[in-house]
Amino acid sequence: MKTTHQRRKTWLTVGISTVARSNQSSLLFTLVSLFRSSSKTEQKRLTVLVHLADSDLTWLRESVVHISKLFSPQILAGQLLLIHAPSDAYPNVEDDGDRAYRRKFYSKQNVDHAFLMSFATRLSDYFLLLDDNVFCAPNFISHIQWKVNTLKSQPWVFLEFSNVGFLGKLFHSRDLPLLAHFLLLFYREKPLDQLIPHFRALLAQKDAILARPFLFYRRISYSVLDGSQKATAFPKYPNGPDNPPGAVFTDMKVFGVHFPWEAYTLDESFFWTYNVSGGSHLTVILNQPANLRRVQVLTGTIVDGKHALERGQVELGYDPEGLPQHCGSFILLGPLLEGQMDQEIVLKSMGYNVSCVRLVAKASQVGGLMVRHIYLWQENAKDVAPVQV
Repeated sequence: MKTTHQRRKTWLTVGISTVARSNQSSLLFTLVSLFRSSSKTEQKRLTVLVHLADSDLTWLRESVVHISKLFSPQILAGQLLLIHAPSDAYPNVEDDGDRAYRRKFYSKQNVDHAFLMSFATRLSDYFLLLDDNVFCAPNFISHIQWKVNTLKSQPWVFLEFSNVGFLGKLFHSRDLPLLAHFLLLFYREKPLDQLIPHFRALLAQKDAILARPFLFYRRISYSVLDGSQKATAFPKYPNGPDNPPGAVFTDMKVFGVHFPWEAYTLDESFFWTYNVSGGSHLTVILNQPANLRRVQVLTGTIVDGKHALERGQVELGYDPEGLPQHCGSFILLGPLLEGQMDQEIVLKSMGYNVSCVRLVAKASQVGGLMVRHIYLWQENAKDVAPVQV
């Protein structure tokens, strides 16, 4: 502990608490995303602190070995720290019947994070809380620093760079001892994401401060299936979208936080832009023509539908030509309703040999636009009932 406190203090500590789970690669993907999303200059302002919060010694040893092999430069540079609190440091949680399992889970989670925050107190000026199944927007450190600078004259307890649970909450490191003590006092009362807002209210920040666009999203969890069943990134549905290989282009302004291709990924990333003009487009150009049977386009935030495309339509393109390649002809697939479209392609000839899928704005729109997903299903995939979104 003494050696750690003598290390060079950074601007930001990212704190993650993790336990053994079926998908062991989640933490590694999160660490990769953290460091890949940070420039060399930004990494000098960053410390990543991981609490390996499980009593399984085999898992603990394997985790240390895997992380050490993949991230030895960051460990040697002091940018990545691993800690572990022994099981005898945890308070006992009484068995109270049907609620026992849930209470044990969130009680342990609260104590895990109390240890994490207590250790992080002197590492940096600010502390960002993440979990072990996250991907990050590029240059997230600079964006957070910009937001903090804009709020210099406004007191705050924490800022929210995500609207999912406790993910993406930014604290002043000076408040961490008090927050850790708060969690240890009330660890049995509520889950972490419900306790933190109470802490905010106690320190006189009445309302949440949401910093948009959000910089952190949970990766889609892969379902754990047995034997003959195949795991899918879309466990709610028998057959998720295919999204064949392709490139994404737009004439909308790109701000370097959320890129056009992020609208076409199968995770929870998205494309973000401002002040859309009528006629502007976001176009997926497929590497090979595809026989499509369904197209889904989702714009706007999940919770409240803000920043959706107010007037837009989706078109299918054919006859690719030129360098760089573009489609020579388009036909209308359908309009967006409340920023969304989910349409089965009834006419088989219409879905055949599709080379482009284009989202077109039909009118100018002031303010932000979020294109969350462009999902494509190919005809050779197994049949699946339409999904209500």
